[in-house]
Amino acid sequence: MTLVGRRLTAEAFRWGRAASGAVQRAMDPPSSWSLRVEAPSKRQVSKNGMHWVFLGCPGVGKGTYASRLASLLSIPHIAMGDLVRQELSQPSEASKKLIYAMSQGKLLPDQVVVSLLSTRLEKGALEGEKGFILDGFPRNTTQAEILEQVTEIDLVVNLKLREDVVISKCLGRRICSQCKGNFNVANIDVEGSDGGPRISMPPLLPPPSCATKMTIRADDTEEVVRERLRIYAEESKPVEDFYRLRGNLFDFEVAGGIPETWPRLLDALNLSEKDCTHQKVSV
Repeated sequence: MTLVGRRLTAEAFRWGRAASGAVQRAMDPPSSWSLRVEAPSKRQVSKNGMHWVFLGCPGVGKGTYASRLASLLSIPHIAMGDLVRQELSQPSEASKKLIYAMSQGKLLPDQVVVSLLSTRLEKGALEGEKGFILDGFPRNTTQAEILEQVTEIDLVVNLKLREDVVISKCLGRRICSQCKGNFNVANIDVEGSDGGPRISMPPLLPPPSCATKMTIRADDTEEVVRERLRIYAEESKPVEDFYRLRGNLFDFEVAGGIPETWPRLLDALNLSEKDCTHQKVSV
């Protein structure tokens, strides 16, 4: 591990040992704390670039929209899932254990993901990167505490979608074994709940050149997906409260496919395809 990685990991686990007390303080802050919490509409972007986090249950579309925004804003998109998959591609006993944990729908140990993220952040710093959009981290309040010690987070976008729709999306995911393109064969068209709008997500089918090369992720079975959602609700959803208390959480309801959701998300974030040279976020 690199020197910066070791420093970050050491700091992380000093916080980890005090996690129970730190989390309790976060959930029950002193009354004076409210004096330093700003509304998202007034939050200035850091001089070191935007530091955004995307939250949401597995399959909600964090990677899709985080990647699109990062490209639009010309800042790095750091996906923990990609970092983990890169690590898993290295043959070792450790990677075998991680593969098994993922196949069971379990969260990976904090030590693993913090180490991977610290290495990625150091690499970006050496290359002169400014800011990031991070998805897949933090997954629990301990990780959120760790991230808070590393950098200030400007905005946390919390994508929300009904569980039955998420399951259908996950079961429809496909990857081309040749070009590694991501597709989805699920054709979702369901009534909205509680008087909400109808949820329609047409399939994203592969081109003929990829049609015979489709593969399914090992963890995209109904049993594993439901287990991942259960774990998310128990261990990761409290992260929403962590950031809500800090005044930078923005809830966004996904109610359609990319063509419908993308312009709505841009509008909600006060962004435009034509003009992204803004200095503050207004939500």
